[in-house]
Amino acid sequence: MPDRVTYQFEYEERVRCAFIGAGEHSYRNIYPAFQYAPVDLVAVCDVRPERAAAYAGTFGGATPYTDHLEMLEREKPAAVFIVTSYDQETGRVQATDLAMDCLRAGAHVWMEKPVAASVAEVLELRRVSAETGGFVMAGLKKIFMPAVEKVASIMASEAFGPVSSISVRYPQGLPPLAERHDLKAMRWFLDHVYHPAAVLTHLMGPVERLSYEWEPGSGSSVTALRFASGAIGSLHLISGVAKTSPLERLEVVGRDANVIVENGVRLTYYRPGARRDYGRDASFVVDDDVAPLVWEPEFSLGQLSNKNLFYLGYAPEIRHFCDSVLSGRAPVKGTLDEALEIMRLFEVYRETPPGTTVTIERDDR
Repeated sequence: MPDRVTYQFEYEERVRCAFIGAGEHSYRNIYPAFQYAPVDLVAVCDVRPERAAAYAGTFGGATPYTDHLEMLEREKPAAVFIVTSYDQETGRVQATDLAMDCLRAGAHVWMEKPVAASVAEVLELRRVSAETGGFVMAGLKKIFMPAVEKVASIMASEAFGPVSSISVRYPQGLPPLAERHDLKAMRWFLDHVYHPAAVLTHLMGPVERLSYEWEPGSGSSVTALRFASGAIGSLHLISGVAKTSPLERLEVVGRDANVIVENGVRLTYYRPGARRDYGRDASFVVDDDVAPLVWEPEFSLGQLSNKNLFYLGYAPEIRHFCDSVLSGRAPVKGTLDEALEIMRLFEVYRETPPGTTVTIERDDR
C-alpha cells in the first residue's frame, strides 16, 4: 500500500461493490476499512433483514437484501466482499458456494479466510474463477501487515543473504486425531491456521515436508518444516497462554543476520557485519552502521499507522483488491494459489498422526 493514504471520497473512480455478510467481525474490521479504498458500496446482503438494513445505512446508504442471488441480479456489482460463517450442520465454509455464485454472476470476489474447507473445494473455486474470468482474493491480512511486508523486503536484500530458517509462533490448539474428521470439531483450527500458514508460505514458498508433535492436554503442537527452497522452519501452535500475553512471534534467519517481529508491531533487524572478540569485548555497543534497527509505532497521535486497520493489514489488503479490479489485473497477494498451499497444510494436520513425516503431494488434477 502506498505510504500516503487516499480517503474513499477522494477517488475519482471507485469499484461498484456489494457485500454478503453483516456480522461482528466485518463490522469491526472490513466495512470500516472501506474509508481508505476506492469502494462504492451499493448493496449489503444478510439473512437477517434488520442487520442488512443497519449495515447498509451505516456504511454508505446501500440497498439491503436478504437474497444474494437477487442482489447480484439487480445490482450487477463489479466486485463482492464476502464475510460469512460456517454451516452449522456440516461445518463447511458458507462463503465457498457464495463466491462461486458471485463469479458466475460476473463479479470479482474478495472473501475472508478460510475460503474453503478442503483442497478439492479450493481447486473448484480456482476452476470457476478461470472459467468465468473473475478473480478471487482471500483475506490473508497477515501478509499485508507493514511489519511482515518489511520482513519480506529485508529477506530479499543482498545483505541479508540466503534464508536458512524461519520460526512462527501462533496461539491455536489442535483437537485429538479421532475428532479431526469432523469439520465442526476443526472449525477454530481451520479458521486460525490460515494466519501463521499464510506468513510461512508467503515468505518461504511451498512446504515440501513436515512432521509435528502434539500435546494432548492443551492441544498445542510443534511442527518441523522443510520448504521446497531447502530452507527449514518451525511452526509452534500454542494453546493455554495468558490472555494478556502477546500472541505472535516471527523470526527469519539469513546469513549472519536475522529479523524478528514480536506482537505484530515491533520489528527488529539484526544486521550483518558486527564483529565481536569473545572474551575481549568491553562493550556491547557495536558500530552504528551494523547496529540493530528497531521499528515500532507510536500510540499517542491519532495516526493511520497506529490504527489496527492498517498495522493488522485490513486496509492494505482491501486497497490491493480494489486496485486489482480497477486495473483488470489479478491480485498478486492473497491468491487462491496461496490459499491452496494453506489448505494442503490443513489437510496434513487433519489426516496425519503426530510423529509422522509427510511429503506434500501436489497433484491438482
